[in-house]
Amino acid sequence: MRLRTLLPAWAVVGGLAMPAFAQPLTLGFHEFFAQPIGPRGLAPSAALQAAVGREVRLTGFMVRRERPLAGQFLLTPRPVSMAEHADGEADDLPATAVTVVLDETQRDRLVAFQPGPLTLTGRLAFGPVEDSTGRISWVRLHLAERALAAQASTAAPDHHHHPH
Repeated sequence: MRLRTLLPAWAVVGGLAMPAFAQPLTLGFHEFFAQPIGPRGLAPSAALQAAVGREVRLTGFMVRRERPLAGQFLLTPRPVSMAEHADGEADDLPATAVTVVLDETQRDRLVAFQPGPLTLTGRLAFGPVEDSTGRISWVRLHLAERALAAQASTAAPDHHHHPH
């Protein structure tokens, strides 16, 4: 038996060496619900249930919203735009839409839309929660403190601002 097999694998996470099992679980949107969909509708998959409360890594697209909400944004498996004023409750969000919740220190922050895929890491939560608009979210990703701070400093400048 080799000594190397007795030692845990190590990874560098946030500049710290940690055992590999402490790494976030990578989860895909396609793993959220049991397939095929049964007579009672969508049911959470075993993979989603096993990920609840754990740190997960999820890659998706930020939803372009007409009215962003402070402290959160939506992430979906494909690019989507919402026109809340025109569409109201009839939006095009897939059932797998995830509400990304910023940490408490950023609850008043409006996150600027970022095109293209985003890979985020946070603690996964599942179950119905109503936001200030009345929208019910079933899956939430709670980001660690200041997780988006680096993205904010590299965000593209707003070219739509015109001095008067």
